[in-house]
Amino acid sequence: MTSTLDLLSLDFVRNALIAGVVLAVLSGLLGPLVVGRGMAFSVHGTAELAFAGGAGALLVFGSDAVGWGALVGAVLVALVFGALGRAQRERDAVIGVLLSFGLGLGVLFQALYTGRSANKFGLLVGQIVGVDVGDVLALTVVGVVVLVVLSVVHRPLLFASLDPDMAAARGVPVRALSIVFAVLLGVTVALGVQIVGALLVLCLLITPAAAAAQLTASPTLATVLAVVFAEVAVIGGILISLVAGLPISPFVASIAFAIYLVCRVLGAVRARWGRVAVAAG
Repeated sequence: MTSTLDLLSLDFVRNALIAGVVLAVLSGLLGPLVVGRGMAFSVHGTAELAFAGGAGALLVFGSDAVGWGALVGAVLVALVFGALGRAQRERDAVIGVLLSFGLGLGVLFQALYTGRSANKFGLLVGQIVGVDVGDVLALTVVGVVVLVVLSVVHRPLLFASLDPDMAAARGVPVRALSIVFAVLLGVTVALGVQIVGALLVLCLLITPAAAAAQLTASPTLATVLAVVFAEVAVIGGILISLVAGLPISPFVASIAFAIYLVCRVLGAVRARWGRVAVAAG
């Protein structure tokens, strides 16, 4: 059996790990905001349109254009979601409509594609072994741009996420921030589709943040924990999948889910002891 050290000596494994680290950082930073804004369904809808964009690019331009196709599809639909603001009922209905459309369109593009089946399968469950140096460079550049924009808008964005009415009353451009955040989310989802696939991109953007929320109410600490949990899930999932010779997504999802269960138990224990302390006081 191939050892971990043997795997780490391979160029494509190092490329995969770098790409995974970049994605996990972005997912951990955006995840708590996604959870706080109630946008988990938006992530799923964005992933399906990223899938359609990637499948369309695969059909027309070939495998080298999949990442850019996914990026275009995700950003376009993210702009629509962002423009809808926080009207939950309207947003969920539109997301459902676009989600089903994107999934159907992606399936059509895949059916028309006559190339390698691995390319089609990778869009759904990830194809981490296909990440090359050019992909890593593109992922890193896009990741840096997302981080720079997020660092500029993070404080007002957090305020608008926690209390949008008060933020609007204070002059914070809530709608504009919603659009900016949706675009950042779309870019991150597009990166995630390339690594863990469209079906399980939720496991990186939602599960680590939901796990962190079980342990702390502090936005800063929750973000730090979400990044750590996402990194553990991605790196662990990549290494296990390479040793097992299986797709990465089930391992990333399983590790993230295990972290969530542990955090949920710890959160319940902490809450119970807090009630006991209050009763004793």
